[in-house]
Amino acid sequence: MRSLSWALSLIMAVGMGLLILSWYGDELQIQNTLEGQGNVQIGGPFSLTDHTGKPVTEADFTDKPLAIYFGYTFCPDVCPTTLSEMTLWTEELGEDANKLRFVFVTVDPERDDQESLADYVGAFFDDLIGLRGTREQTDAIIKLYKVYAKRVDDGSGDGDYVMDHTASVFLMDKGGDFKGTIAYGEAHDSAVAKLRRLIAGTETL
Repeated sequence: MRSLSWALSLIMAVGMGLLILSWYGDELQIQNTLEGQGNVQIGGPFSLTDHTGKPVTEADFTDKPLAIYFGYTFCPDVCPTTLSEMTLWTEELGEDANKLRFVFVTVDPERDDQESLADYVGAFFDDLIGLRGTREQTDAIIKLYKVYAKRVDDGSGDGDYVMDHTASVFLMDKGGDFKGTIAYGEAHDSAVAKLRRLIAGTETL
């Protein structure tokens, strides 16, 4: 019995390892595509609900530059790692962090209801805004931002799943134009420098 349990654990571990390798390869491809297209059209009109239940559109985010990240609250490691790094970015920026808006959009609205989203963003920093929508609204903003998001069985056999998704943070200027990305795992100093240039309105990040 112990051997069977060990074998099942090994199979699950190998399966998750292959899933991570697949995700990482996809993420590198997405990152290279974004960086290689200076005039790529990213962003646009959307209609969602924030973590307090307030309906919002893209017009609510045009007063400041925007750092927007797509993920989900059940994410085992990539999302909490990125949002923890984002928290450190805001601490490094100090008062200048108030010159930006930081947004987390769930790609898993079926599980991420308003309450769970509010609890999740509240665990990081006060100014982090959580957004969710219907499946149709979510698919629309995913398409606008050229985000890769795919439901993948986690291999447990009980119907649970993970979301394979783009892990870059998208940087948009005050006018809503795409300026660049902060890659998953990018060095802290590099990320903060990009945010400072975004605040300053520098053409190239």
